[in-house]
Amino acid sequence: MTNFFKKNQILFYVIALMLVVAGYLNYTATQDMTKETSARNIGDAQLVNSNITSETNSINEEKVSNVENTIATQNIISEKSIEENEEETKNTSTTDVDSYFSKSKLERDTMYSQMIETYEKVLNGINSLETQKQSAAEEIKKINDTKNSIMIAENLITTKGFPNNVIFVNGESISAIIGAEELKQEEISQIQNILARELNADIKNIHIAIK
Repeated sequence: MTNFFKKNQILFYVIALMLVVAGYLNYTATQDMTKETSARNIGDAQLVNSNITSETNSINEEKVSNVENTIATQNIISEKSIEENEEETKNTSTTDVDSYFSKSKLERDTMYSQMIETYEKVLNGINSLETQKQSAAEEIKKINDTKNSIMIAENLITTKGFPNNVIFVNGESISAIIGAEELKQEEISQIQNILARELNADIKNIHIAIK
């Protein structure tokens, strides 16, 4: 009976020991799983943070790119505005010059027309003397010849590269206004030769100016 009790007691200790060992092994496995889970969670958090940082950097880079593009666009617009203003100023200046020459020629031709009209009244007047009529006819011819000579001279000057030009005749004095920023000596000589030949003028009586 005593031996049986001892055997049962030993068996009880063995079972208890096995339970303790099993509990320890279970605890160790649980700890490992907890650590692994924590590591995975930390890894996931780092990955998410990494993704957030990457996305943030991408957004910041996109914003910087947009700002740079906006600045570049504004610079292009500014440059374009400056070019347009310069072109507009240039066109306005060109228009003003063209207007000056057109107006000057119109005023000159109007003056000649009025002079011819006056002489024609004398020529056709009932009370005009023959000498007056003859003088009036000569003046009319002289004016027409001058107008034709001026027209030819202006056309020839145009062929030399100066389309804006106007010529005024006052007796023996000839004045020519040329649309140019400057004239080379060779160009001045060409214009002088045209005026001298077509208007039968001396070089000393020819005056050339630029506008």
